[in-house]
Amino acid sequence: MSRTILHLDLDAFYCAVEEIQNPGLRGRPFAVGGRPNERGVVASCSYAARRLGIHSAMPMSRALKLCGNLIIVHGRHRLYEEYSDKVMERLHKLTDQVEQISIDEAFLELTAIHGSPIRLAQDLQAGIRDELQLPCSIGIASNKLVAKIATEVGKKGAKGSGPPFGLTAVPAGEEADFLAPLPATMLWGVGPKTFIRMSELGIQTIGDIAGWPENELVRIFGENGRDLWRHARGMDDRPIVTEYEVKSVSQETTFSTDIRDDKKLENTLRELAVQVGRQLRRNDLAGRTVKLKVRWPDFTTITRQVTLPSATDQDDEIIRSGIKLLRAVRKPNQPVRLIGIGVSGIGPPVRQLSLWETGNEKSRKLQEVVDALQEKFGRGVIHKGEMS
Repeated sequence: MSRTILHLDLDAFYCAVEEIQNPGLRGRPFAVGGRPNERGVVASCSYAARRLGIHSAMPMSRALKLCGNLIIVHGRHRLYEEYSDKVMERLHKLTDQVEQISIDEAFLELTAIHGSPIRLAQDLQAGIRDELQLPCSIGIASNKLVAKIATEVGKKGAKGSGPPFGLTAVPAGEEADFLAPLPATMLWGVGPKTFIRMSELGIQTIGDIAGWPENELVRIFGENGRDLWRHARGMDDRPIVTEYEVKSVSQETTFSTDIRDDKKLENTLRELAVQVGRQLRRNDLAGRTVKLKVRWPDFTTITRQVTLPSATDQDDEIIRSGIKLLRAVRKPNQPVRLIGIGVSGIGPPVRQLSLWETGNEKSRKLQEVVDALQEKFGRGVIHKGEMS
C-alpha cells in the first residue's frame, strides 16, 4: 500500500512571529539576525526584503548594501520556540507520527488517517493561519523526499508579494514525472561540487539524472551515485522518526571582534560550559567526552577533545576540561574569532556511588540547588567563583 507523507514548512517563520509582535513590520523590508558591525548574518528576512535580493545566511552588512533602509530585528529564540511548540502541538493532535526536523519544519505520516489528504492539509494550513497567525506551505507525496520537494515547488510557484501558502500534492506513481523537469540542484545529495561535475556531463535536470544507468552514476559519484539514481526516480523508503538519540550537546559563540584577552576567553568558555551542563541535566543526560572548538581570525577551525574517566553532567568538570584544552592549543596573545564547547558520548548519568564518592554527591546536590534558583530567578541570581 502506498504511503501518505505530509511535509510542512512555516514560511519565513522568524519574520512571521516578529510581525505578530509588531504588525508595523508587515510589508516592510526587514531581517532577523545579528548587527552588521558584529559580523551578524541574516537568519530570516521578510518577503519585501527577499524581492531586493536579500536571503538567509547573507552577511547583514551585505544586506544593508542591497537595502539601505532595511530594518534589523534582533532574534528572540525563546519566543520562536514557543510558537513552534504551538504548531507542533497541532500536528500531534492530528497524528502521533510526527518527525520534527527543525524549529519550523516537520514530516507527518498520514497513511492510516481516513479522509482526503488534501482536505486534511487545507484544514491544517487554515488552522495554523487563523489561530496562530502563521503562514505555512505543505507538500504531500508517497515519501519524504518527494513531499519536501513538493513543498519547495509550491513555494517557488506562488504568486503575489506575501507568504506563498503553497500546497502541492504528488499522486502515488507520478513521482518521477513530477521530479523530471526540476533543476538537479533541488535533489538531495546534489551540492555545488556535484552539480559542477553534472554540468560537465550535460546533466541539468532531475530527469537527466534519472536517464543515466545506475552503475555509471556509481562509477562517477561513488556510493552517492546510487542514492542519486534512486532519488531521481522518486524512490525513498525512509520512515518517520519520532525520536532522535541525542549524540552531543554543545554551545558556541562568535565574537564581534577578535579576542586576545585570556580572562575574557576563559570566562566565555566558562559561561558556555555552564549552558551545556544545564542542558545535560535538564534532559537527564551525561557525557564522557569534552570537545573544544576554536576558530582563528583566518577562519581556520580546530577541535580538541578529552575523554573523562566517567560520564559527567557537572559544570565544574566541563569547565576544567575545556580551559585545559584551550590553554594547550592557544599561543599567548593569539586572537580568537569563535569559541565553543560540547559534550559527546551521551547517555544517562550514573547515580550509583561508592563509599568514597560522597563528595561528588554533595557537588551534585549543590548543582541542583543552583539550577533551581537560576531557573526561578534568572541566571544572574548566583555565580560560582572562577577556577585558576
